[in-house]
Amino acid sequence: MKKGIHILYYITVVMSALVGLWHFFVPWMFQWHEYLPTQYENLIVGIDYTNYCFSFLLFGLSVLLLLLGKRALHFNGEVVYFYCFLTAVWLFRACLSTFIEPWPLEPIPAAAVGRLIASDLLALLMMVVSVCLIRALKKRA
Repeated sequence: MKKGIHILYYITVVMSALVGLWHFFVPWMFQWHEYLPTQYENLIVGIDYTNYCFSFLLFGLSVLLLLLGKRALHFNGEVVYFYCFLTAVWLFRACLSTFIEPWPLEPIPAAAVGRLIASDLLALLMMVVSVCLIRALKKRA
């Protein structure tokens, strides 16, 4: 398989892991709790649980794919399918933020546009890797 796809595989998985790790700190960085009324404790806990579970799953799956990179690049079907699932997650995120519900430009427009471009680029790069892996997997079968 082309060396470029190998490099692209690792770049995309590391970027995904970094986003998952970063997401653990998003509520604190952007002070989410200051925007929510304190009497809605169930809402606050629910938002925290959702964020932490998403962060853990995104980070964990990305790290597992990083550790199993050799197997994916040697066309182990199960690992390739997990990479394709992670690709689907990023494609869903990209479609959601691009077409369905764009991120608000307030308070910092550059940050919102930067996130949009980065997530779309990551989804596109992961799609390229996924297509190459699936094609190679089909040739071997």
